[in-house]
Amino acid sequence: MGCFFCWIVVSFQRGIAREIEAQNKWAQRVEMSYFFVLSADDALLRSPSSSRTRTSMRPTLALQVRGGGLGLLMCSHLPRKSVVPAPLSRRAVPIYRPNHSPYYVGLDRVREDPYDRVANPHGVIQLGLSDNKLCLDLIEDWMSKHFESSAIGGGDFAMYQPFDGMPEMKLAMAGFMSKVLGGTLSFDPSNVVLTAGATPAIEILCFCLADHGNAFLVPTPYYPGFDRDMTWRTGVEVIPVHCRSADSFTLSITALDQAFDQAMKKGLKVSGVLISNPSNPVGNLLSRDMLCNLLEFAREKNIHIISDEIFAGSVHGDAEFVSMLEILDLVEYDKGRVHVVYGLSKDLSVAGFRVGAIHSYNEDVLAASKKLTRFSSISSLTQRLLVPMLTDSGFINTFLGTNRDRSRETYKLFVEGLEQLGVNYLDSVAGSYCWVDMGGFMSSYSEKGELELWEKLLEVSKVNATPGSACHCAEPGWFRCCFTTILKDDIPVVMDRINKVAKLCKHAR
Repeated sequence: MGCFFCWIVVSFQRGIAREIEAQNKWAQRVEMSYFFVLSADDALLRSPSSSRTRTSMRPTLALQVRGGGLGLLMCSHLPRKSVVPAPLSRRAVPIYRPNHSPYYVGLDRVREDPYDRVANPHGVIQLGLSDNKLCLDLIEDWMSKHFESSAIGGGDFAMYQPFDGMPEMKLAMAGFMSKVLGGTLSFDPSNVVLTAGATPAIEILCFCLADHGNAFLVPTPYYPGFDRDMTWRTGVEVIPVHCRSADSFTLSITALDQAFDQAMKKGLKVSGVLISNPSNPVGNLLSRDMLCNLLEFAREKNIHIISDEIFAGSVHGDAEFVSMLEILDLVEYDKGRVHVVYGLSKDLSVAGFRVGAIHSYNEDVLAASKKLTRFSSISSLTQRLLVPMLTDSGFINTFLGTNRDRSRETYKLFVEGLEQLGVNYLDSVAGSYCWVDMGGFMSSYSEKGELELWEKLLEVSKVNATPGSACHCAEPGWFRCCFTTILKDDIPVVMDRINKVAKLCKHAR
């Protein structure tokens, strides 16, 4: 007969119990068991004796169907689930535990109660995530016209593709990076490895460049996600390089030297420096001189440089962005120690597509990275969709120009609102965020005072902004506020809510 399903209830009486006792002297009693017949050849045991609270082992009778016949079989002792759960690895323990960083707590609160002007006007407004929603209408318009022809064209979109990226996607990505990172640069696709977002790109490089227990120097304030991205699976440690407001939080070689020496005193081997250019969360740019000094520092210490340039196409001020790769093209440095990370999440507003890239001249790093992308490859359907978009020069030029104009306008409105409240900020020229000084609202000039203010913003005014302590900022009172996550019409609502907390803090004094 074909496959059939039925429940069979077998009541074990004393005669069957004696048979069991003969097989196993220590069996005290036999409970009712249930069997679920899957087919003419197999039977799956369902038994109330598999209760989670029981820990003993006792024999179980099973039914087996063979050729339509039904018979009783004595199974081996089946263990019941122990009260004590099987342990996880030591690597997993700190990961599965709740993360109390204000950055992630704030993101969770927004997910629970997201603001919507119409559907949920009293929800939490998101200023803590650097999503760029300013030009989604352009993306949606292009998708509506090209989705079917670009994504479904060809019969191999559902087949296995190279883990490190399809050749046509690498070529398209190299062309886009050349346009964004500097018109004078020409990228060879053979030096590009594609990953499912910039996060795995950074993790892969940390894995390739540093051993477990080695360290990377990272200038502060830095993106809070680096604490996870760089360390969780690689075992690499992050050494903050503290920058100060007196220098507009600009990196200096002096600060790098101090951090390097401190790491050495702790017995840590420094394998490299990770920089963000443009800076996240400050929004400033590294000068040509600073980039040259960084290369000299890396040569002197014999370490690597990872340059995260994911916001390179999001410059909305008048300053000039200079890629580390441009410096390498102009000056004779060891190109094998410099590795650039890029992605489409910010500059092209497609964070959900999960597209990142590693650019390196180091053949060994490229070879290892290509193999490691087995665990973080981009879907072939996504690549099929993006190739025609990235090679549509008319669309790309329009998008980048419109995104720059809208970012500039939104930033201007946002900081004007802050000025009306008497709130200071550091002038930003790039990125999707503003580095805001709310120290005047704190009850005390300390990390505790900063976190109390953050909690009031989140719970009282329902504004999620990232406190500087989550970015390892050495000076309390600074907050990262992402302005591209909201519409222009929502900026007055944000300012009203911030003002509400400002009044509460002044009244409390």
